[in-house]
Amino acid sequence: MDDKMKARLDNDFMYHAPKEGQPAKYEAIRAKAKELAVLIAEMTPVSREQSVAFAELDKAVFFANAAIARNG
Repeated sequence: MDDKMKARLDNDFMYHAPKEGQPAKYEAIRAKAKELAVLIAEMTPVSREQSVAFAELDKAVFFANAAIARNG
C-alpha cells in the first residue's frame, strides 16, 4: 500500500472532532434534507420507491457531512 492510500484510510476511519463552524454546516444540511424528505412524503405514495428515495437522501446527508468532517 502506498503512502497516499495509507493517509486516505487513516483519515477515512478516524474520529473527526467537530471544528469551529462545522456543527452549523451539519445542521444546515440536515434541515434542507428534512425539507426535501417532507416534500417527498407529501408528494409520493408510500412505496418501495419512496423508501429508496428516503434512504438515498439519508446517504447524501451522510456523505455531505463526511466531506465536511474529513476535509473541512
